[in-house]
Amino acid sequence: MRLGARLVAAHGSIPRVSVTHPGEPHHASLGERLNWLRAGVLGANDGIVSVAGVAVGVAGATSDRTAIVIAGVASLVAGALSMAGGEYVSVSTQRDTEQAALRLERYELETMPEQEERELAGIYEERGLSPELAAEVAHELTQKDALEAHAQAELGINPDDLTSPWHAAWASLLAFTVGGLLPLLAIILPGASVRVWSCAAAVVVGLVLTGVVSARLGNADVRRAVVRNVGVGALTMLVTYFVGVLFGVTTG
Repeated sequence: MRLGARLVAAHGSIPRVSVTHPGEPHHASLGERLNWLRAGVLGANDGIVSVAGVAVGVAGATSDRTAIVIAGVASLVAGALSMAGGEYVSVSTQRDTEQAALRLERYELETMPEQEERELAGIYEERGLSPELAAEVAHELTQKDALEAHAQAELGINPDDLTSPWHAAWASLLAFTVGGLLPLLAIILPGASVRVWSCAAAVVVGLVLTGVVSARLGNADVRRAVVRNVGVGALTMLVTYFVGVLFGVTTG
């Protein structure tokens, strides 16, 4: 009986092991795409709140459009670069750790292959397979691609799909920039009498959208996510506006 048929016969379905077939979506790849999308939404959310806070704070101190533009653009550039740099460092550290773990796993496979195969069989046995079937699964996966089988089962790493720190950095920079442009444009385009209210309205719309998307991605309560998002953004703008009023002189 073939391995797949034996797995079905023993468990009613094939347990989740590191076996994929051409044309089928890989669970890890789908999860990775969702994580990227979620990170993009959160980056946009940070851009909205951060830039709006600075722009509204300066607008509370002065009605001079040039000052507001300079402060808003500086906040946008600094925030985007900070997000990109932080993401690059974070993902680079993660990637270095993963590569070190893969080097160790490769060395162990070269120096103690039988012990490593027994270890892999033990992992699948802990996941519910019988000792005989776990040993057969471990043997066949090891014969196909030992490093991939052991890395995915033991470390949760796909050796061929490590996260790129440059991709993460550019994604964060773009997401923050897109989010930050919304309040920046909303506060510099209208006249002095309505610019703060225009910015506030744009921020509320943006935060509602990011709240809905993030809640959908995480299967969370949409209303709670939106209220939390909008509440944080409103509080940020309120506090920074009155800080600007306190330390500045509003001329219009």
